[in-house]
Formats: sequence, C-alpha cells, structure tokens
Amino acid sequence: MASLAALALSLLLRLQLPPLPGARAQSAAGGCSFDGHYSNCGYSVALGTNGFTWEQINTWEKPMLDPAVPTGSFMMVNSSGRASGQKAHLLLPTLKENDTHCIDFHYYFSSRDRSSPGALNVYVKVNGGPQGNPVWNVSGVVTEGWVKAELAISTFWPHFYQVIFESVSLKGHPGYIAVDEVRVLAHPCRKAPHFLRLQNVEVNVGQNATFQCIAGGKWSQHDKLWLQQWNGRDTALMVTRVVNHRRFSATVSVADTAQRSVSKYRCVIRSDGGSGVSNYAELIVKEPPTPIAPPELLAVGATYLWIKPNANSIIGDGPIILKEVEYRTTTGTWAETHIVDSPNYKLWHLDPDVEYEIRVLLTRPGEGGTGPPGPPLTTRTKCAVLFLRGSWCQLHLECRLVLKVSLSGFWDFLAPENLLARVPRGLLAPT
Repeated sequence: MASLAALALSLLLRLQLPPLPGARAQSAAGGCSFDGHYSNCGYSVALGTNGFTWEQINTWEKPMLDPAVPTGSFMMVNSSGRASGQKAHLLLPTLKENDTHCIDFHYYFSSRDRSSPGALNVYVKVNGGPQGNPVWNVSGVVTEGWVKAELAISTFWPHFYQVIFESVSLKGHPGYIAVDEVRVLAHPCRKAPHFLRLQNVEVNVGQNATFQCIAGGKWSQHDKLWLQQWNGRDTALMVTRVVNHRRFSATVSVADTAQRSVSKYRCVIRSDGGSGVSNYAELIVKEPPTPIAPPELLAVGATYLWIKPNANSIIGDGPIILKEVEYRTTTGTWAETHIVDSPNYKLWHLDPDVEYEIRVLLTRPGEGGTGPPGPPLTTRTKCAVLFLRGSWCQLHLECRLVLKVSLSGFWDFLAPENLLARVPRGLLAPT
C-alpha cells in the first residue's frame, strides 16, 4: 500500500494536479503544507518596505501565467521592480521542542532571464531575543525545481525559539523566491549535524575564554562552523577535530573578556544539507575581588604587628579561596606576601620604630583570579627596649635617645631600678 501511495503522489505531481487529502507527509506542530491559509498553521507575515511581502499562492485554484512561477500551493515573494535590500519576513509559530527533532523545508528560486532574484535567509530567534544573524542562507542561484534544506535546532528545555524566513530583493533581478512543505519531524536531521548542549564558560577579566562545540554527524571540510553571539556578531571557529565517525568538535577563543560582563554565544554549522544550531551558553566574565577597607590594626610591638584582614566587604566577585597580606616599608622598594589562614594574622620579625604599609590580596577561582591590593594600613612598630650591636649594647628610649655602654659593664648597667640615674654623664648620646 505504501508503494502505491508513493506512486500515486508521483503521478499527481507530474500531472500538476492538486494532491489528495493525506498524501503529504505528516509533521508536528509548526509545520505547514500551505494547502490551507498559512494562519491555520500559526504562521504570520511581516510587511516589508513599500509593500514587499510574502504572499500565499495556490496555482490549483488560481493558475499563474508566468512560467517562472512553480506549480502548487506555497508562500512566495515577487522581487520584480524592487530596489536592492528590501526585506519581507515569514514567521513560524513559537516552538518548544524538548527532544531531538528536525525542521526541513523546500525552497525555489526562479526568474525569466535565469538571474537570481535575491536571497533567502533563515533566522532562529531564541526566548524572544534579538533576531541576530542568519543561521542559513542562499543567494545568487536559480534552482532547478524545489530544493530541500534542514535545520537541526538544539535549544533544549526550557528554552523556546522561532524560525523566521527572510527574503531580500536585488535590484534589476526580477523573479520569485518561494518556500513550501515546512515540516517539524521527531527524528534527527539526515544531513544537518545536531549539537550537544553547549556549556557555560566562566573566566576572570582579561583571561582567554574558550567554547567547545560538539556535534553529532559527519564532518566535511566544506562545512562552515562559527560561534554566534546573542547580538548577532559572528566569530569563526579555529580548531575542528573528528572524535569518531559520528561526532566532531570545534573550539574557539573569545576575546570579549576585557570587563565584567555576561554575554551569550551559540554554535552554528552550515553543511551541504542545511544548518545546525546549538543552545545559547553564557560567557561569564568575573572581576577578581579587592577589599573595600584597609586591614584593621589589633596590636603593635617593636617587632610585630597584629592585624585583621577585614576582607568581608569587597569590590568584585567571590567566592574568596585565598587571602594574602602584602607588606613593605614606606621608604623601601621590597615587599613580602604571606598567606592568611586565620581571622587574625601576626606579622613577625619586623624592625623596631619603622613605618609599614600593609595591604590585603584576595583571590577567586580560575586563572587570573587575584585582584589588586586593597587600600593600605600605614602604621609604625614600637621602639625596641634593648638589643646588641657588635660589642655595644644599644638602648632606645622614647625612640629619640640612645644609651651606649660597654659589654663589660652591661650587667651593672641593668641592675639599678632607674637606668637613667646610673648612666654616667657623657654616655647619653642623641640618635
């Protein structure tokens, strides 16, 4: 019976008679054979410049005299007498297909003088977002009859999308562009590759971001692969490799990481049989954190400083995976950095009576995750009571005066309760 039905359909087409009810292939919601009014399929048209628009044609009911017009019922634009660049849009209903599926359609380019009547572009608009750039297009041709193309759209739940056919006129090239037999099929496309889910990518400001597009299907050197941004900007994919006879992958580096932002990208492939479109994935550019306030000073000694990093309030993004203290003298050029693994931290082995500048560094995950140092805490260590220098013992008093005694008299010097009272006159020297 199936072979008889196919034979009958073939004979009907050859005789240019209208097909019998049920003879056309069945498809899910979103498809349309244009036997009835296109609005019955949920389709709509947008009026282009100067009335340039898609029209529904049914040559069974109203024969066309122009031999360049195909036979049947379909949607068509007439580019005759149009200026270049005029556009007309045919919009499919919003679709939300959770499982693997394929959209195929037939297109037709014709003219009396065999010159191309313009261009046909296909857009896939996701979640009511911008139209962006075409994912499939054809121009500069005149077809020999109807030609089939496929769209392998992998938006995944819970996203929804809308397919838009756009015809573009070309001045001085009269002719016709037609679309027919749009089907939404519950199986993979035969020629257009299907993408696996594209994963989000998170990087820190200024770092390289790389997306990996993985598709099921056969890779050809003639296929065109690119990364398409939400706003329509296209970036060519750099490296493509075949994983096995049924899968291939491609990678691309994105330079859009100069500042903190969130943008969306998707993979697109144009093959001989149509186009494949992936879901949109986010490029999340994080700003490395830096503290808002300087460290808090808890205690001061002659050779140490107790501080609290004070890193709860930050500019930038978390999570914080590492805290460090950077310190230096205010008059020197050297600096040291210590890892902080406790709420408070003690800086050891400092010089007495020296002014230090202390900052806190914070790090978040990922390469380049360390932010700039926070605001400084500037403080001075206390004066030393006593320390030895060579054969002399030096005593700082109020950080202004120095007492010097020989080591032979050192213990006698320390014995009295009042050191100053026992210092021989003349041993007191200014610093």
